[in-house]
Amino acid sequence: MKILHTEASCGWGGQEIRILEEARGLIARGHQVSIACPAHARMTAEAPRFGVPVVALPLEFKTVAGFLALRRHLAATRPDVVNTHSSSDSWLTGLACATLGRPPAIVRTRHISAPVSGNFANRWLYRQARGVVTTGESLRRHLLEILALDPRRVVSVPTGIDTQRFSPVKCAADKAAAKAALGLDPQQRHLGIVATLRSWKGHLFLLDAYAQLNRPELHLLIVGEGPMRGPIEDKIAALKLGGRVTLAGQRSDPEHWLQALDIFCLPSYANEGVPQAILQAMLCALPIVTTPVGAILEAVSAGNTALVVPPQDAAALARAIARLLDESEFATRLGESARRRASANFSKETMLDRMESVFLQATTP
Repeated sequence: MKILHTEASCGWGGQEIRILEEARGLIARGHQVSIACPAHARMTAEAPRFGVPVVALPLEFKTVAGFLALRRHLAATRPDVVNTHSSSDSWLTGLACATLGRPPAIVRTRHISAPVSGNFANRWLYRQARGVVTTGESLRRHLLEILALDPRRVVSVPTGIDTQRFSPVKCAADKAAAKAALGLDPQQRHLGIVATLRSWKGHLFLLDAYAQLNRPELHLLIVGEGPMRGPIEDKIAALKLGGRVTLAGQRSDPEHWLQALDIFCLPSYANEGVPQAILQAMLCALPIVTTPVGAILEAVSAGNTALVVPPQDAAALARAIARLLDESEFATRLGESARRRASANFSKETMLDRMESVFLQATTP
């Protein structure tokens, strides 16, 4: 198939990485896949690293220039299917396809759990798509309820993770070596979060919880970059945690940072599908503390593969982290169970199989 992804977002996080990983995987299976996004988007710079062809189009906003540019591109390249991902590119694609004589099939992917309005315009837009994909079952149910879509056309396809790349260390010596390779103290224990620095990821609540723990042997790693870096730095200073927290920035090797951790935490309070970071941590057999937000509970099972606490509750977060620090055998069992669950249900190959099926169904008359 000839597949075009459109993405209006200029940011960088799980959504953009999913698109590029999926495109790379389908290219490896013999499909012709490309991405259209704004010239200054991070994806435009990153796509060559993934081996994915990219074309710069003004899709960031709903403009006449964006509509005309996308329409010309569709008319010239004639893809079989266009997979849209954000609001602006979805609207531009819907309108462009409505004006073409032989339009491609549209598949709309909804990545986040933010509520969708059930107004007439949104119903029209989503019904233009021959297939709608969500990254979690709870997101799928929301779209079916709000937009009254045909349930046969709406499927949940959580992001799949490379089970070989994200794997656990085999022993304590390997854990110590993983820490040392990153310049971390092998004698310390490390609590960490790997996520874009956005407000709803809950970094500020994690810092409050960490301050409450008063565990001098525990170091906090914050891996990622984003618009909340300033407030996070301010919070670290206000809590006088400067020497006990490492802001590692954006990394291209998250698997190495996860393998160095002793506990993983993702205290999100909004907008999540099934977060890639949760799945990556599960595959690394880490004990996890998280929240029941979005579709997170479709990945983890409370008490079996993770400890789940209420969102925006630093005290509950601190208690859960302390339990994992103090009950090492329980923490190990959680991590091992998490690895088995993620390997069985959230592999990259499973995601590619399901997306291939979605595209095939959308292009079949």
